[in-house]
Amino acid sequence: MSSKKILLTGTVLAMIGLIWLGAVYWMSFFWVSTEVTQGIAQRIMYVHVPAAWTSFLAFGLAALFSAVYLWLRDERLDRAAVSAAEGGMVFATIMLITGPLWGKIAWGTYWTWEPRLTLTLLLWFIFLGYFLVRSSTENPEKGKRHAAVVAIVGALDIPFIHLSVIWFRSLHPEPVVIKPEGPTLPGDMLTTLLMSLGAFTVLFLGLFLLRYSLENLRSELDTRSRHTSV
Repeated sequence: MSSKKILLTGTVLAMIGLIWLGAVYWMSFFWVSTEVTQGIAQRIMYVHVPAAWTSFLAFGLAALFSAVYLWLRDERLDRAAVSAAEGGMVFATIMLITGPLWGKIAWGTYWTWEPRLTLTLLLWFIFLGYFLVRSSTENPEKGKRHAAVVAIVGALDIPFIHLSVIWFRSLHPEPVVIKPEGPTLPGDMLTTLLMSLGAFTVLFLGLFLLRYSLENLRSELDTRSRHTSV
């Protein structure tokens, strides 16, 4: 796919994601029922949970692209990896901001060092390290290879985050959607949650393609600059 097509596709997906997100938050304010125990504060779920899912998707893609980059040494894969990782950091930051706000209402505290919170914060710092490692060496190729390894290691943390509420005592509830016996959320809450997951995913894919097209453009400009200087 050409750079122009990638840019156009990314723009279209980002616009669809934003419109979809608007519909989701109309649902969350005016359609979905209010949870009995937590009240209106529970609606933070429609930001927090999809932000978590999207960050895990983004970091997983960054690790996948990084692994294949180490194998094939194709610069396009490194550009895809860094684009996905940046999206992951954005959505992970949203997750880490909304989580404590919800936790203050549900648990009475903004933060506690329980397993899921600790592992999630660790994931954020690992991918912060990903960007630091990329720029820590004078040899760009070496920095990219080291960063790729960091991305792969970071992604290994994701399944532990998901399973931590099952394996350890945790303030977080066990999964209410992905479970063997099926979702336990009321129908309107499940619909709103699934809609928000879809909106965040489409928005991320659009932003990812836009960021990837910018990386391609930067690479083309660097190549032209080197040829001109020669």
